[in-house]
Amino acid sequence: MKQEIIPSVLSENNPPQPSDQGCCCGDDECCSVAPETDTRTAGELSDSVYALLEGLGEDPKREGLLKTPERVARSLRFLTRGYTENPEELLKNAVFTETYDEMVVVRDIDLFSMCEHHLLPFFGKAYVAYIPDGKIVGLSKLARVVEVFSRRLQVQERLTQQIRDAIQNVLNPKGVGVVIEARHLCMVMRGVEKLNSVTTTSAMSGQFITSQSTRSEFLRLIKP
Repeated sequence: MKQEIIPSVLSENNPPQPSDQGCCCGDDECCSVAPETDTRTAGELSDSVYALLEGLGEDPKREGLLKTPERVARSLRFLTRGYTENPEELLKNAVFTETYDEMVVVRDIDLFSMCEHHLLPFFGKAYVAYIPDGKIVGLSKLARVVEVFSRRLQVQERLTQQIRDAIQNVLNPKGVGVVIEARHLCMVMRGVEKLNSVTTTSAMSGQFITSQSTRSEFLRLIKP
C-alpha cells in the first residue's frame, strides 16, 4: 500500500501564531478568549482563584498576586476553549470528494491538555491516520480535531478515542488510527515523580483493526 506522510502543521518550525482567539506570548494580555462575553463566569473563576490562594496560606492582596486571580481565570478559559468548539463541524466544513484510497498519515501533531484528575498539564504528540473511502478532509482539520479535544479537561485514553470517533463519524473512511504519546506532570511533579515516563495510547477502527498489515504499516510509519 502506498503511503503519504504529511508533517504536522504544528511544529517547532511552524509555531502557533497570535490570533483573535488568543495569543502565545508571555505578557499579561496572553491567554484571552475572544470575545469576552461571559464576564459573570470570568468573575466567578477569579473569585475562586482568590479563595484558592487564601486556602494555600497566601495573601492575594500582596503585590505579586494582585492580578493573579484574573490572569489564572483568563488562562483557564484559554486552556479549556475546546468546550466552545465542535470538532465534527470543523471536519464537515473541509470534506471533499476524491478517489484517493491509500493511507493518509499526519504525524507529530503537538498536543497540550489538562489532566482532569489533578488539573495538571500533559503534553506530547498525536499521530493520526485514515484510509479514505471516496472522501478526504483538509489536512489541517485533522490537527484541529486534536487541538479541540485536547483543550478540555481530559484523560489520555478518552482523548485518543474521541479523535478517532470524530474522524470516523464524519468521513466514514475504511479505517482510522490514532496514537498519542504524552508526558503527564501529575506523574512528574507529584506522586511517583518519574521524570522520563511516557504514556502511549492507541485507538483504531476499520482496517486498522481487521488488517494486521495495515495496523503494522501505520505503526511503522510513525516511528522516528
